[in-house]
Amino acid sequence: MARYCFNLQVRPERMAEYVERHQSVWPEMQDALRATGWRNYSLFLRSDGLLIGYVEADDLAASQAAMAALDVNTRWQAEMAKFFAGTTPTEGFPLLTEVFHLAEDPEEK
Repeated sequence: MARYCFNLQVRPERMAEYVERHQSVWPEMQDALRATGWRNYSLFLRSDGLLIGYVEADDLAASQAAMAALDVNTRWQAEMAKFFAGTTPTEGFPLLTEVFHLAEDPEEK
């Protein structure tokens, strides 16, 4: 399992609605994420619209490809595209390089 972090930009004028939409992510979308290998997925939003995402997966590219093939993801992403400035999740998201990790278990890498 690996940890991945990415960033996107939410349009400042759409931030409140973006947050509201994520208070009730469709159950079938949540099920699809779990079924395609997304674990411990979190989104963090800064006041200027900077969105930071964190997810754990065995193979993020494979998990993304599996999600891309699902109708529920196509519908969700179509609704979410209007919230983003620049790159959207369907176009991929810029991964950040991990430079430090404090493991709970010192033996963990």
